[in-house]
Order: sequence, then structure tokens, then C-alpha cells
Amino acid sequence: MKRPGWDEYYLGIARAVAVRANCLRRQVGAVIVVDNAIIATGYNGTPVGVRNCCDGGCPRCASEAPPGAAYDSCICVHAEQNAIVFAARHGNATQGGTLYTTLRPCFGCLKESIQAGIREIVFAEPFAYDGELEEVYQRLVEESGIRLRRVELPAG
Repeated sequence: MKRPGWDEYYLGIARAVAVRANCLRRQVGAVIVVDNAIIATGYNGTPVGVRNCCDGGCPRCASEAPPGAAYDSCICVHAEQNAIVFAARHGNATQGGTLYTTLRPCFGCLKESIQAGIREIVFAEPFAYDGELEEVYQRLVEESGIRLRRVELPAG
């Protein structure tokens, strides 16, 4: 019997969580683990109580804005943000935890993860910025001491 390692196991769960995402553009899932226990999950979509993207809730998702544009009209919450907020909402400490996510976190989610005390981020799919912003992203990773690493999952 071949069992998956912890990274593959938690990233597989993050992939399963992503199917709940209601974003029309990309489905992302996240899982926060502390001491090998899942303390929170999150997926991307509109805030609780707001009409879902797939039902016309987010103006950006309903538009033809190109990737990387028109975020000022996006009302969606990222998967990583949702996992951190849901952990807080339910009284679960994230200090020293690991964030598993299907996509490398954006700049904002990286900052929020650092503030939440996440010590490591493990992601499946790459996402990189162009030029100077990527340099700043990498500097933030280095200066904060957060560990950021990619683990590729088999297609599926």
C-alpha cells in the first residue's frame, strides 16, 4: 500500500476544497495545518451572505477584464484569506502553522499569512509577478523567514 506524504495529502485536500469555490475565473483551495491537524479550510469566492460569483455577485468575474486587471472591482475573498479568517472566527490559532494552497499566494495573501504567524506555505501551482513586484515578493519571503515551497501534484 502506497500512502501519500503529508504534503501530497494536505494539498490533495486543498484541491478538494477548491471545488467549492464559486469564482468564475479560477478555483483555489487552502488548508491551514497546525501540529498535523487541519484547523481551517478556505476557498475563493464572495464574502459570506453575498451573492456568489457564479450568480453574478462579483462585477470583475462577470466582466471581460483580462487576467491581472480590474481587481479594484473584485469583491471576492481569496482562499488563503478565507482560511485565515475562518480559523480566527472559530478561535483556532494559526501561529506556527503551515498553509497548503493550490496556487502560490498573491502578495496580499503572503503578507496576511506572515501576520497570522504561518511559518510555511506549500503550494501546488506557480504564480509569479513580473519584474520589480516579484523582487519585492521574494524579499518579503526572505526577510520574514516564512518558508515557501512548491510541491507538484499529479494531474487529477
